[in-house]
Amino acid sequence: GRAEGTGRRRMINRVKAAVAQLVGGTGSSSSPWKCGECSLAFQYSRPAFLRLSAEEGERAADHSSRPILIPGQDRRRKLLPWDTGYAEVINAGKSVLNEDQAAREIVSVEKRVCKNSTVAKTAKDDESTGKERDGLQFHYWALFDGHAGADAAVMAARLLHLHICEQLRDIVDVLRDGDVPPPISLTSNAGVVTEGGAKSAPHQGDWEPPTDSESRFLLEKEISHEYLIIGAIENAFRQMDQQIEREQNLHGYLGGCCALAVVYLLGKIYVANAGDSRAILIRNGETIPLSNEFTPESERQRLQYLGYLQPHLLGNEFTHLEFPRRIQHREIGRKMLFRDYSMTGWAYKTIEKDDLKFPLVYGEGKKARVMATIGVTRGLGDHNLKVYCSNIHIKPFLSCIPEVKVYDVAKYEHGVDDVIVLGTDGLWDVVSDREVADAVIRMLSNCEPDNPNRFTMAAEDLVMRSRGILKEHGWRLSNDRLGSGDDISVFVIPLYGHT
Repeated sequence: GRAEGTGRRRMINRVKAAVAQLVGGTGSSSSPWKCGECSLAFQYSRPAFLRLSAEEGERAADHSSRPILIPGQDRRRKLLPWDTGYAEVINAGKSVLNEDQAAREIVSVEKRVCKNSTVAKTAKDDESTGKERDGLQFHYWALFDGHAGADAAVMAARLLHLHICEQLRDIVDVLRDGDVPPPISLTSNAGVVTEGGAKSAPHQGDWEPPTDSESRFLLEKEISHEYLIIGAIENAFRQMDQQIEREQNLHGYLGGCCALAVVYLLGKIYVANAGDSRAILIRNGETIPLSNEFTPESERQRLQYLGYLQPHLLGNEFTHLEFPRRIQHREIGRKMLFRDYSMTGWAYKTIEKDDLKFPLVYGEGKKARVMATIGVTRGLGDHNLKVYCSNIHIKPFLSCIPEVKVYDVAKYEHGVDDVIVLGTDGLWDVVSDREVADAVIRMLSNCEPDNPNRFTMAAEDLVMRSRGILKEHGWRLSNDRLGSGDDISVFVIPLYGHT
């Protein structure tokens, strides 16, 4: 009984410590950046497209005044491509740095020429959106919400679009030939020019039609170009996560980040989300979700199933089962409510000694945690994250693979006020999808349709609304509810005239 009591107290202490870390910035150092230990390529800064002066950068880090930043303040304002609106604000003191990062790029993808060639071009100020002569071009927006430091978010903001580019390079010819379904296999001599000057049949490999006796075993599934692009984005996230792991091992970086990326390629918008940031489409006054959030509650069954299949990952301290509350020792032998990985409902089971272990998924809403430690279940990084005061790694339960949703813009007529809004959880924690849509519609309708600054004004307004006004008892919204004390980053992406 004493050993069980000690184990219970140790676990309670871990929960308290995890909560304290989350309130206090999840282990952020008092030093903004360990410059002597990090690669200069990943040194901390705010997004380059903000074009901040040194003085503006210092003001932006003020946790007490929390000024809202937009691209190119004052005389040096320069609009982002597509007149994209962006605004951000630092947290109210939970971490030294603004751990959010953002990226907006136009990326040219050139097909791979030889095994060792690496051609990935970024044309930040180029407004052209058509196909390149020997390649493709995509528009890219992304938000990265860091935790336990800004390291992973900074790396991902600098590199994820290049990983997407690299994944697309092998399939440039396939994607450009949109009338032909993607081949099952690629060959090294794909697209070779024949004597007559025409290209050979693309990417057919050494395939031969099956005989009648073989045909029932060689049914061929037709894959769309859309799913090739989805696969490229998914693999890019995996490659990014592996690069973060290498950098963390080399330089001792800590933490991870949620990642939300939007790619506009060949007439379709691909929204890739790994974490609890969110994207919505505002079209004809309606709100349409373009992403799902990945939390311990939303992914409970996946997490429980992994714990069931590989119980050693639980370190003999956690149970993969879920109960409405912690089980007490005196309740052994009673029948109590529970649910397993295969269940969405609840049932009763007889409580055993193993059920006294701490649940793998515990808590509700924003307080739900995996192993009493982290409140998101997908993202990049976190390779060194362990349960407090233990050697139990949490990374096996965290997925770096995003959910990718596709929006075919060609299927719809878009008005001048139709936009996509991307926001980190600092926005969505205090305002709903409908409140965001109403605020954006109101702001845009008060501006002239040909005013290119109106999307920046809409983004700035959203950040201001979710941050609130500093009053005697902290940051407050217009209805006197508590405002967001988190870092807040918002993109407002117009669709009319660009897609």
